[in-house]
Amino acid sequence: MITKPSELTGSEYIKEEGLTCQLDTGIDNIFDTEEGRKILSCIQCGTCVGTCPYGEHMEYPPRRIIRMLRGGMIDEIFTTDSLLKCVACYACMVKCPRGIRLSDVLLPIVKEQTLANLKQIPAELQSSLQNTLRYGNPMGESSRRRVNWIKSSPSPVPVMSEIKRPVDVLWFVECYTSYYSRGQDNSKALARLMNALGIDFAVLGNEEKCAGDCGQLTWESGLFETLTDYNMEIFRKYKFNRIITGDTHAFNAFRIRYPLYGFDYKVEHTTPFIARYLDQLKPKLKKKLDYTVTYHDACCLGRRAGFYEEGRELLKAIPGVNLVEMTHNRTNSICCGGGGGGMWLDTYFKEKGMERLSERRIKEAIATGADVLAVSCPYEIYRFEDALKTVDHDKPMIVRDVVELLAESLEETDDER
Repeated sequence: MITKPSELTGSEYIKEEGLTCQLDTGIDNIFDTEEGRKILSCIQCGTCVGTCPYGEHMEYPPRRIIRMLRGGMIDEIFTTDSLLKCVACYACMVKCPRGIRLSDVLLPIVKEQTLANLKQIPAELQSSLQNTLRYGNPMGESSRRRVNWIKSSPSPVPVMSEIKRPVDVLWFVECYTSYYSRGQDNSKALARLMNALGIDFAVLGNEEKCAGDCGQLTWESGLFETLTDYNMEIFRKYKFNRIITGDTHAFNAFRIRYPLYGFDYKVEHTTPFIARYLDQLKPKLKKKLDYTVTYHDACCLGRRAGFYEEGRELLKAIPGVNLVEMTHNRTNSICCGGGGGGMWLDTYFKEKGMERLSERRIKEAIATGADVLAVSCPYEIYRFEDALKTVDHDKPMIVRDVVELLAESLEETDDER
């Protein structure tokens, strides 16, 4: 079911997975599609409910949605906030014994209708969606400041509009890694790695806007289409061979949704992308890091794309690193809670008496005795660093992206000395 897309263009990936236009099928004609008809094969086993991290809080989990859909009572679901508790973690989809694309097809369609009927969207989520529409980022930062982090980068970061030439790799930086200081640490580390590896790359700079994945997974479809149309126009301005991004949600959007809008580029996430250069990179990792590290599998990179080992192989290549596993790992990993709009729903979840998934996950990380929780998604930096402030622990722990640890171990060049 899961295909690794590293060497596939957008249209090739969509064809291989058989998704085609059924991704924007409406609820009224969902059974006219292949995936819609597959929904009817649901055996009501309850696996989706049991594997959902917030299943016990949902009035209408996937199994019940399908039952209501079969009975012609789907409109009842649209008057509830049940699906706001879906964090798009793909756990139900990968474990469904019938292979129903719950997270790709059914849940987003129902979520769209749910949000359209809600009398009041939680304030944090509403603000992030409005900011993204107005400013191109959920934080409400000026688009003119998007490129400012480059000025403090020790390594050169070319901008497409300035160099005016084709490049091999277009790096789509995304929002949190452009505006927030901890995200900028990630960006500067990746820039250092790509320069060390001699990769021909450039960024869009201030021309970039959010890829919009959380817009489509909260299913604010108009916002997603606005961002997609804009970004596609920018992509067409320049010549490049592939796109990379360190944001797992942008990666998700580019390979699953953007092909419906003409996106036909090869796209890679930075973790598996850098892993392909491991033989070239390993001799450059000179500094020994005496860390015990545990690795968190991001939902969009792991369950949805099948990249589990690449991050671990990069970590094991760093001298001195001792890699340990949390109880739930790979397919069974616990979501950080940031997907599907969850990044901006913590207050809402707290009001509902729901434990933050980031706190649940950080407890597992602490139990390993690790010094470092390594991640491959910028959302997780903020979620886990915040969780460390609220969860009791005796031993210090830090959160680092895999590329940050690689850059820390990288030998200094003459220009950096």
